[in-house]
Amino acid sequence: MPENNIEPKFEVLHMPPENTNSVLVSVGGDAVIFDAWGNAIDWEKLLETRGLRLRAIYSTHGHGDHISAAPTLAEKYDVPWYMNSEDNVLIGWSNGLLKYFGLPLIEGNYRQPTDIEAGVIEVLPGIDVEIIETPGHTPGGVAYYFPDFGILLTGDTLFRDGIGRYDLPGGDVNALLQSVAKLYEMNFPEETFVVHGHGIDSVIADLKRDNKYFSC
Repeated sequence: MPENNIEPKFEVLHMPPENTNSVLVSVGGDAVIFDAWGNAIDWEKLLETRGLRLRAIYSTHGHGDHISAAPTLAEKYDVPWYMNSEDNVLIGWSNGLLKYFGLPLIEGNYRQPTDIEAGVIEVLPGIDVEIIETPGHTPGGVAYYFPDFGILLTGDTLFRDGIGRYDLPGGDVNALLQSVAKLYEMNFPEETFVVHGHGIDSVIADLKRDNKYFSC
């Protein structure tokens, strides 16, 4: 548990332009962001209003609709931005998507992400997360599982009623299906709360019932 028995907060945020499910995790005055979508200015205002100190940024994968604010926030607050290095090649490619949404482009001198691999890390005091490599939607896709809180972030690997696209650069349908099978075989508790990269949230029981890809 977090130090001083301060209850952590997990919030699914839809930063404008509303498109992606970002997750803000905070304990007391410290916070981390998973999939920092939107304009960095909006995140800065939110952190300031809440009185939160940003400690790190984590990405499920390297598409622009999951990293748009990450480089700027990492630079401004001098914090690490973590992403599997297999997806670094997608950062520049993502500018086309950011232009479509009217967001600032990621310039060539952006703050570089730090590589992240499978394993368990502490993202805030008393909050451990298991990093699960889930390539297929992108080469370096990962999911994040908080075992002590029963929360799973799947990025665009898995949705409530389907799986992610595999027709974008670096996509691989066979790898994606293997990643979905890996998540299924991890046998998460039925009540595990699942935050997908887009769309409505679910629980593992919903996925087993409604998602034809999430089965044995």
